[in-house]
Amino acid sequence: MAATAKFNRSNPAVKRILQEVKEMQSNPSPDFMALPLEEDIFEWQFAILGPRDSEFEGGIYHGRIQLPSDYPFKPPSFMLLTPSGRFEIQKKICLSISNYHPEHWQPSWSVRTALVALIAFMPTNPGGALGSLDYKKEDRRALAIKSRETPPKFGSPERQKLIDEIHGQMLSKAPPVPQALPNVQSEESNQLPAPDSSGEHADKADEGDYTSGYMSGSSSDLPESDSGVVENTGEAPATEVITNHRLPEASHRENIPRVPSAPKNPAAAIQKPKHDRLLTLAAFGLTLAIMALVIKKFLKINGLAGFIEGKF
Repeated sequence: MAATAKFNRSNPAVKRILQEVKEMQSNPSPDFMALPLEEDIFEWQFAILGPRDSEFEGGIYHGRIQLPSDYPFKPPSFMLLTPSGRFEIQKKICLSISNYHPEHWQPSWSVRTALVALIAFMPTNPGGALGSLDYKKEDRRALAIKSRETPPKFGSPERQKLIDEIHGQMLSKAPPVPQALPNVQSEESNQLPAPDSSGEHADKADEGDYTSGYMSGSSSDLPESDSGVVENTGEAPATEVITNHRLPEASHRENIPRVPSAPKNPAAAIQKPKHDRLLTLAAFGLTLAIMALVIKKFLKINGLAGFIEGKF
């Protein structure tokens, strides 16, 4: 990047950004690509591949990152440019690592960390977060296929040139888009026929339950080894981000209808109501006997027992 010579390399933000550029170029990721503009290294263009085993698989999603002048001590902002059915385009999205929540930002995070996190929570429940969408899986799959055709049009010729370059490189290493969603066939094979139309069905569990904060445990669900960051849903902020990535295959078992089981001993089930009625009658008779004794004792204490014995 010849134009970077004009920037003040003693500036902490410039030094950090140039360091990240060098690291990205020396250690490229198969899941994303990001480069700053030559005329403004505080603005980055990027593209990520849709996460595997999801409706986004095979898609190429472009976006823009704007770094603040005091980076890395303040968080960047993020904007998606490719329609995905998950994020609104050309609108800043609310993440726990974005400028919407600077209290969560840590200077040790980087552009690489942000992109790894973005891939991780694409298939999660949007939860009403700013800049999020909740399209059907079929619509998201159609958008994933369309995203490969042409890169989005955005900004100046310099920006567009960088977007086109990134798109070409990402397309060369992107896997083909699956023709069917990865869990459709397995769901059909695992479905049990219901005995009648009134059988109960298991409720589907909520997909992608994420909590805001920094990940302190295992990060094996992320596409890279960086720490995970999650989307902020507008609820009370938490102090840690946990990426609890749920595998799509795990939801297959929950779609199997529950068949009501018949009683093991039908005769016992029929006799049980009769037995209950006998117990009820016995209890009623015992109650009447106790009440008669109480009344008799009461009359005797008050000198009225003769009425009972026929002496008066």
